[in-house]
Amino acid sequence: MAYRVLGRAGPPQPRRARRLLFAFTLSLSCTYLCYSFLCCCDDLGRSRLLGAPRCLRGPSAGGEKLLQKSRPCDPSRPTPSEPSAPSPPTVPAPRLSGSNHSGSPKLGTKRLPQALIVGVKKGGTRAVLEFIRVHPDVRALGTEPHFFDRNYGRGLDWYRSLMPRTLESQITLEKTPSYFVTQEAPRRIFNMSRDTKLIVVVRNPVTRAISDYTQTLSKKPDIPTFEGLSFRNRTLGLVDVSWNAIRIGMYVLHLESWLQYFPLAQIHFVSGERLITDPAGEMGRVQDFLGIKRFITDKHFYFNKTKGFPCLKKTESSLLPRCLGKSKGRTHVQIDPEVIDQLREFYRPYNIKFYETVGQDFRWE
Repeated sequence: MAYRVLGRAGPPQPRRARRLLFAFTLSLSCTYLCYSFLCCCDDLGRSRLLGAPRCLRGPSAGGEKLLQKSRPCDPSRPTPSEPSAPSPPTVPAPRLSGSNHSGSPKLGTKRLPQALIVGVKKGGTRAVLEFIRVHPDVRALGTEPHFFDRNYGRGLDWYRSLMPRTLESQITLEKTPSYFVTQEAPRRIFNMSRDTKLIVVVRNPVTRAISDYTQTLSKKPDIPTFEGLSFRNRTLGLVDVSWNAIRIGMYVLHLESWLQYFPLAQIHFVSGERLITDPAGEMGRVQDFLGIKRFITDKHFYFNKTKGFPCLKKTESSLLPRCLGKSKGRTHVQIDPEVIDQLREFYRPYNIKFYETVGQDFRWE
């Protein structure tokens, strides 16, 4: 009997060994799963305390299927079963003028211009534009849009889209010198805004015509002589007013069209001659007309002897001085002094009437 008992206490049978191995493996798996579950719950608990939505952060071993069925984490949506934690008070960000509808701030808004440099060609309009752009309260379009003479059919929305963005405190301005001699321009500008301020840069009409011809000659070397284009019959002193270079200088005729829509107080005349000899003084009057402080002063200018006119000194935003392009300040072609005298006599009555109309003597005689 003792032998039989001792025989049963011997080594376990193979089937029993397999059962013990399976039980041991199962125990280890359960322990691992419990540990993973406790870690996951700990993350969820912290999320609850922080007021974050209840969602799984990422895959973990042994729980991939659970993650695939769970909804993605959306921090912006609170869990319906949980009260949202009160958000800390926030200070609203400052909004710039011209913020778009989505709330993202923009550097201003594109507006229709409140002021226009409407003329005249070869009078000094580019200089006035470049000088006034130094002012922090003015934003100006750099190119000439020719909206009120060539592109009016495109509509005001197209015109507005060309403008630079401006703040409420800034003035939007553009320059197209051909407006002054365009018959329809005054009415069209008035229809846009009767409050538009107009700037006209004028210059001795004889000098202006020579400058105009010099520019054309640089592009078309084969054109007739200045004398040939200026007169229908020089012997009789018959000036050809159909030539645009001559007709532009008959300022008072063009001004009559503008005075039908705008009062004289709404039009400012800049002397092209004084713009060269006293740029700060002329620009001071422009700033007064626009209703902005006199920011542009003598300290902004220096005289460029090579070009023969003032340039802007370097500023904090510009490392180099700014002068007008190569096409500005070019040497005029030599004209017979008798031709010049004849043209001066032709323009004299127009000039005098112009002085009387605007109440300013430009001393071109």
